[in-house]
Amino acid sequence: MEFLGFTVDVAALTSNALSLVVKVAFAIVIFVVGRWLAKKAVTFAHGIMLRSHLDDTVASFLGRLLYGVLLVVVVLAALSKVGVQTTSVVAILGGAAVAIGLSLKDQLSNFAAGIMIVTFRPFVRGDYVQISSYTGTVTEITLINTHLTTINNHDIIIPNGDITTSAVTNYTALPNRRVDITVGIGYDADIKTAKEVMLSLARNNPMAFTDPEPIVRVTNLGDNSVDLTLNVWTTNADWWTMQCDLLEQFKYALDDEKIEIPFPQRSVHVKGLDQMINQMGQSQKLPMSKDSAYD
Repeated sequence: MEFLGFTVDVAALTSNALSLVVKVAFAIVIFVVGRWLAKKAVTFAHGIMLRSHLDDTVASFLGRLLYGVLLVVVVLAALSKVGVQTTSVVAILGGAAVAIGLSLKDQLSNFAAGIMIVTFRPFVRGDYVQISSYTGTVTEITLINTHLTTINNHDIIIPNGDITTSAVTNYTALPNRRVDITVGIGYDADIKTAKEVMLSLARNNPMAFTDPEPIVRVTNLGDNSVDLTLNVWTTNADWWTMQCDLLEQFKYALDDEKIEIPFPQRSVHVKGLDQMINQMGQSQKLPMSKDSAYD
């Protein structure tokens, strides 16, 4: 058959077209079936990770990562069925991955730190922690950063990379917590009476533990006061409430016992002050002259 001066082999075209259609059909089947199998594999892997007590954030991320890898494999398999040379495609993807990794190295560092945080769990949502100079309640942990909410409702976002290189204090990791209250009394006050007042209030507080029992010790002989420190245990939930209650009760009870809680005082000594006073006194005793008397 001739078309516009060219000889066209209809049989060959038909054969090639049928072959291409079959290859495309196989590629579509490979893609559809492969994607379905990838989803099933991800669901199965996600269930295994959750049963192994892996954090849900990590399990979800690893599941999405596994699905992405399997989907790339399925797409390459479908393209190779059509006749596309996948070697060049893999090389391009590898180069792109290297370029993206170099441009996002800081984020990748935070990501790796996030994996460590959700895996080893130095803290979880709801914990009250101190990270570097920031203190607050953990409200969200992502693979890139961690959110803290302060007591005055400020949202602090800390990169996970900074967390893994800083000291972390978790105040609520353990169920119980000790309240430490230091009260200063005057040097002329009765230490035994002050200790009895503080111990009695602590023992009668319904939030205080009896085992270990509260204790009061003299912890410092300061410039202006004798410092008494109370140690009493309670639950994490009652820690703040009991501390505030005891501080208020101590003030009223010590006032009732006439025990002063002193404030900072300083004695100022002026060198030569006595000599100046004596000279002023002598000058006032000098007799007046006759002229000045008549004036």
